[in-house]
Order: sequence, then structure tokens, then C-alpha cells
Amino acid sequence: MSAKEELRERRLAVVREHMQSENDHQFDVTLGTFAHPRYELIATGESFDGADEVADYYAKSRASFPDQRNENTVLHDAGDAVVAEFDLLGTHEGELRGIAPTGRSFRCRMCAIFEFEPGSDRIVCERVYFDQTTIAQQLLGDAPAAA
Repeated sequence: MSAKEELRERRLAVVREHMQSENDHQFDVTLGTFAHPRYELIATGESFDGADEVADYYAKSRASFPDQRNENTVLHDAGDAVVAEFDLLGTHEGELRGIAPTGRSFRCRMCAIFEFEPGSDRIVCERVYFDQTTIAQQLLGDAPAAA
């Protein structure tokens, strides 16, 4: 196996470890998959940069959705990135942006781009794309989505 193929396999393994450790709520392991922790949530315009901000993001998102998890993951090699397509699921058990818990669950197909520095198998950014309306409609039912 060439060095390029070995790096590709290591990157895919790191993304699998990253996503599984999120499911298992082993966030110290998740943080260890980064060279520098950074999340960008494109739908909300939020960014979390550095270990403290990312750890706070994990805590707050799991307070709202304690069973948040990913399923049906498909990974695609994209050079210095890995593209992950997956379903994100969770049950709204805690307040979220002023919305009281509904007890309802959601499932939303998402895409995340895991960026790597050239030659490295450590993540430098996870950029996540999703449709907020899909989630809001499942959590709020017939009620209009919060602005």
C-alpha cells in the first residue's frame, strides 16, 4: 500500500472513531481526533473554535438531545477531506434556544466535511450542513418553526 493510500485509510478510520465516540459520549476521544478542534454549523452560522468551545458545544447539544447519535454513515474520500453523509437522530429532552422540551424525536440526513491538514490524519475542522426546517417540523409538529 502506498503512503497516500495509508493516509487515506488512517483518515477514514479517524472519522469513524470521531463519529462513534460522539455516539458513545466519549468526548475526550472525540477531541483527540482533532489537531485543533473546530466545528462550523452552516445552517445556524455558528462556529466553535478550540477545545473549550467544542466541549461546551458537546455539553449543550447533549443537554437538549441526550440520545443524539448518527446512523447510516457513508464516507467519501476527498483528498485532504472526508465527506460524511449520515442521519442525525435525537429526542428533544432539554431546552433549545428558548423552546421547551417537546419529547419528540427527529431524524435528519446531514453532510459533514472533515478537513485535514495536508499529510496529517488529525481533523482541523468539521463543517456540518443540514436543514433546520426538517428538524423543527419534526420537533414542533404543526407549530411554526421558531425564528
